[in-house]
Formats: sequence, structure tokens, C-alpha cells
Amino acid sequence: MTRAVRLLVALAALLMASAYVLPLWRVGLVAPQYPEGLGMKIHINTVTGVKEMDLQSINGLNHYIGMKRIEPDAIPELRFMPMILGVVIAVAVLAAATAKRALLVAWALGYWGVCAAGLVDFWKWEYEYGHDLDTVHAIMKIEGMTYQPPLIGSKQLLNFTATSWPDWGGVALMLAALLAAVALWMTFRRVAALPRATPVLPVEAHA
Repeated sequence: MTRAVRLLVALAALLMASAYVLPLWRVGLVAPQYPEGLGMKIHINTVTGVKEMDLQSINGLNHYIGMKRIEPDAIPELRFMPMILGVVIAVAVLAAATAKRALLVAWALGYWGVCAAGLVDFWKWEYEYGHDLDTVHAIMKIEGMTYQPPLIGSKQLLNFTATSWPDWGGVALMLAALLAAVALWMTFRRVAALPRATPVLPVEAHA
């Protein structure tokens, strides 16, 4: 690994570490009765409202249509994510410090796998909240209606426009994944460019 690659990996580790202080994702709701909007921020270890009472208001709306309350303490991923990301950051720091190509590859592939698993798990979480409805106790019941927000982008749910976008922490994690790709490309391009030794053929003996 060259010095440039090691610096890229170190920068990626710093970007990943920012996820401990910056929110990863933001989900918003806008409707005529809520023109200022409601929103929640998903952090690495908790879920909060964009404004102080937003999460409480969203839970009130969820109860109205039979959705579960969003309780951060009941979401196991929020307990595991800090530890998992910590391991990934440690491997990145070790790769940058030792300049070992095997560690770079292990970190990059592992990190991409964690990112992919995180997105799939987030989609699954949204699906379950939007489809697993308490139709018995729901005040408002619409046959066949589900309330899954989009993974990314916007979606109309009754009179609400739901949006879902990466927040600053999520953007930082995406940039770290891009740096991992660049670091791998630089490393293996350099390896491919190294001159190969010409094999020495045995000299045949002449009679």
C-alpha cells in the first residue's frame, strides 16, 4: 500500500467515526394538517424527532392507523450498530497503520457488506412497521392500505408525503465506501503495473 492509499483509508476511518455524532438517516412527513412537517432522525444508537415533540406526534399518528410505536429501546439493531461499526473502523485503522494489502481488502469487503446489510435491515424495519398493523384497535381502517415509507426518496401515504434521505452521517458512510473503492483500485492498479520477471530458460548443452 502506498502512502496515498493509507491516507485514503485513514480518512475513510474518520468519516465512519463521524457516524457516532451525526444522524444517519432522516424520515419526514408533510400533510395539510402538519404544514411545518414532522420528522425523525435515525442515529447509530437511537431515534429522535427532528423537533422536540415530533417522535411523540408520529407515534400518535401511528396509533391512529394501527402502526406500532417507534421505541428506540426496542430496536436491537441500535444496540449492535455501534459495536459493529467500531470493529470496521478498527480494521481500517490497522490497515492504514500496517499497510497490509490483505487488511485493506478485508476492511473494504467487510465494510461494503455491513453497509448492504444495514440498508436491507432498514428496509425490512420499514416494511414491518408499515405492514404489521393492529387492525383491531386502529381508529382508521382502510382495506388493503399499508404505510411503509420509502427507503430513499418520497412516497404518498394517504394525505401525507413521506420522504426518506441519508443525513450527514449517512453521507459520510457513503463517502467512506467510495474511498474504499478508490483505495482498492489504486492498490491493485499499482500491483498490475509492476514489471514481471522474465523466466530464465535453461541453456541446452551442445555436444
